[in-house]
Order: sequence, then structure tokens, then C-alpha cells
Amino acid sequence: MTGVSESRPVEAGVEATTTVEATAKTGSVSEIGAPANADLRNTLVLVVFTAVTNLADGVTKVVLPLLAVRLTHSPMQVTGVALTLTLPWLLTALHIGAVVDRLDRRRLVIAANAMRVVAVTGLLIAVAAGKESIPLLYGAGLALGIAEVVALTAAAALVPAAVTSAGRDRVNSWMTAAETACNEFCGPFVGGALVAAGYVFALTSSSFAYLATLLLPLLLLGRFRPTRSAGATALPGRAEIAAGMRFLWRSPLLRTMALTLTVLCLCWGAWLGLIPLFVTQESKVGAVAYGLVLSGLGIGGLAGAVSTVPLNRLFGRRWVMFADLMGTFAMVGVPVVTANPVALGVSAFLGGLGGTLWAVNARTLSQQLVPPELMGRFHAAWRLLSWGALPIGSAIVGGLAEVVGLRTAFLPFAIATALLVVPFFRVITAEAVAGAEATLTPPQTAAAQSAAQSGVD
Repeated sequence: MTGVSESRPVEAGVEATTTVEATAKTGSVSEIGAPANADLRNTLVLVVFTAVTNLADGVTKVVLPLLAVRLTHSPMQVTGVALTLTLPWLLTALHIGAVVDRLDRRRLVIAANAMRVVAVTGLLIAVAAGKESIPLLYGAGLALGIAEVVALTAAAALVPAAVTSAGRDRVNSWMTAAETACNEFCGPFVGGALVAAGYVFALTSSSFAYLATLLLPLLLLGRFRPTRSAGATALPGRAEIAAGMRFLWRSPLLRTMALTLTVLCLCWGAWLGLIPLFVTQESKVGAVAYGLVLSGLGIGGLAGAVSTVPLNRLFGRRWVMFADLMGTFAMVGVPVVTANPVALGVSAFLGGLGGTLWAVNARTLSQQLVPPELMGRFHAAWRLLSWGALPIGSAIVGGLAEVVGLRTAFLPFAIATALLVVPFFRVITAEAVAGAEATLTPPQTAAAQSAAQSGVD
């Protein structure tokens, strides 16, 4: 990774290209979006949709691993559930990103939620009939994983068209708060309680939650089908996919952020994959306590969401983002030395806090640097390099746990997190971040940017 010159903050953008802000300085949204006065309505719709679907996600992510633990005690097979939930990021993200930049992003979000309803309802029927199995859990996990790739990629690309630049710090913070509070706090806690009442009841609740929000995105004001800028040339599928990856890779700031997140997501994948078995076997607690440990992520995430803006003012984005490295180190390091569920919950809190502080700032910076017509492919490439590491982390830790035991399996991930400190401070400098924050160019330059990135004359 190349460093960023202390005297050239412009290198926070893309080398030899013009970086693009998705909206004009006038505050109006790009040509595919809604009028500025739709900001509040669209923000509320996005936050409510995010909250309810993430609550269902949080319940489902508790139910599936615990169903696996009920069927097998093999670490490899249990972590396989987490693998199926995240593997689609590795296998399908880039192609789905290209689709998101071609089709109506709002309809894609609706289609993804419909896919979730079908997957959870199918698993519900099997569990009610006593026909659940590890292969069935894997199939449901893959379906939910693909739906998540579509939903999150489309939603990330949709935000700049739904909300003007002036309101993006607010919508990013609120959506992140909803994600963390519902997916990582309320979801696991409610999931553990629902599992105690019965797996059928838990899955029924998730299915109804997905169904209740199926058509909610239709309340968004605006048009969300990408429109090519004047002069932009349609590219073959592979060239379109490559354009998103190329845009990310040519920006030293975005590239380093993505690669840092790759290692952090390896650690998160390992923790999420092994912690169900670790808590039940090493800590020797039940489903409710397991849900409480996971809820530490959500409590920390909620704290991060409400404190990001004031912390940015006090310390700057760079130091606030560095908190993610410290939090992830605590999260994967604590299980090496203790199985105490309270300590595990505290470390999960620190991990959730750092993860949210990173997420809000990363979203704001990327929405400022990436042109609207590349938003889907950029986020797909970003999440391929980051979230695509989740299943790899789950697979690695499962294999390590089979050989060296549950505690020692976390040690390599703690070491990997510690090693990130040097490249982080070398490239993600205060000047680089300030340069990205100051990048505001009119949206009509997006065509030139897209052409430059894709090699079109």
C-alpha cells in the first residue's frame, strides 16, 4: 500500500481522475433522486425499514447457529452456518453491484426482502415438521446471504439519491443506529428469548417482520433507477464490474480503508462463527446468555451511532475510525484469556462501538468521493474486499478450533488486528481524510469520471 503525501491531501481522491460528489452544492439530489424537501420523509422510511429488517436479521442470525448446535457439536459444521450467511459476499458481490447500477434500486431492495420471506418461511415449515438438517440450514443461510448482498448494496447505492448531501451525516448515523440497535442488540436478545420459547415461534416472528416491511420502500420519494450521465458509454458486463474495483483501487484512502476492513472482517467472521460454540461449551451458558453476549455488539454500536458526530468534532475522523482496530482487538483477544460471559459481553461492546464509528465515517467519505452511476459497483467491490472476508474468517477459525481448541483459535486474529496499526497510520493520515472531506465537485463531471475509470475515450 502506498502512502499519502503529507503535503498533498488531494491524494485522498482517485489518482489522475476527478472525484465526484453525488449532489451539487445547491443541495439538490442527482438526476435520479428526489427533491431536497423529501429528505426527512426518505430518511424516516429508510430508518424504519432498516430497523425492522435488521431486527429480523438479528433474530435469524441467533436461530440458525443454535439450530446447528442442536444438530451437531462439530465446530466446522456449526461455523459452516456463518459461512453460508456471508459466502455470497465473496461469490456474488461484484455481479450484483453491476446489476444494482442497471436496475431500479428500490425494486431490488423489495425483491431482496421477498427472498428473505421465502427462505425463512421454508425453514419454518421444515422445523415445524421436524425435518431440519445441516444441509437445509446451509441452503437457508445461502438464500439469506444472497438477499443481504442485494439489499445492502442496493440500499447503499440508493441513499445518495434519496437524501441530499446536507442530510447524509444524519441518515448515515440514524441508519447505523438502527442496524446496530436492532441487528446486534435487540435482535440477539429477542432471538435468544424467542428460541427459549421455541424455534418455530422465533422463525415465525422473523418471517412476519420481513413480510411487514416488504413494500415499505415504495414510500420513498424520487426515482431510483440509475441514469447514465451525458456522454457516458455503456460497457460490457465485465468492464462495468472492473470499473467499480478500479475506482476503489486507484484511491489510496479508499483502498487502504477497504484492505484494513478486510482484516477486521476476517476477525469478525471468526468471532461470529465460533462464539456460539465457545459460549455454550466454554462459558457453559444457554441461549438467553448467548443472546446477551451478542447484544454487547448492539449496545456498543448504538453508543457509537449517537456519539460519532461529537467524537469526530473532538478527535477527528481518523482517530475515531482507529477505535475500530482497538475494539476488534479486544473482541477477538478476550476469548483467548477467559470464557467469562461478562468479559465476552464487554469485549463485544467495544467491538460494536468501534465498528459503528468506522461504518458511519466510511459511508460519509465514500458517498462524497464516488459518482452516482458507480455507487453500486463501488460498494460491491468495497464489500467484496471487506465482507467477503467474513466467510473466510469463519472457515479458518473452524478449522483451527478442530486442531488447537476453541480458545487458541482466536489468537491469530488478535495478532492480525494488532499488525494493522502501522499501515493505518501511514496511509490514513489527517491530511488524507481532510482532503476527502473537502472534495466537492459538480455531478455533471460524473460522466468524465466514469469514462476515465473504465478506460473509455
